[in-house]
Amino acid sequence: QVQLVESGGGLVQAGGSLRLSCAASGRTFSSDAMGWFRQAPGKEREFVAAISWGGGKTYYADSVKGRFTISRDNAKNTEYLQMNSLKPEDTAVYYCTADAGISTLISGSGRYWGQGTQVTVSS
Repeated sequence: QVQLVESGGGLVQAGGSLRLSCAASGRTFSSDAMGWFRQAPGKEREFVAAISWGGGKTYYADSVKGRFTISRDNAKNTEYLQMNSLKPEDTAVYYCTADAGISTLISGSGRYWGQGTQVTVSS
């Protein structure tokens, strides 16, 4: 059974940092793009960041550019999202996603999704 399991969420003060992890199991994702989306209460799920299968290309939403960094370790079948300079508006449930096509993933139609991890940033 293919699973993506997020971890690392929590409560942090504005200006602080968190590092999210997404551990994949059931199959290797070394040939797939991986990424992160988030959904705040009462809002649509939105794209945050994506990384190509080899890690050579990364993509970010304008709202997180310069503050968040996506990375992956294919040997561990895991991706990460380092979040710095967090703002209250970053509060959301963060979801890990994976798909063979990075455009499909960025569009929000990725084949695989995790259950999400809550990130809360207090002011």
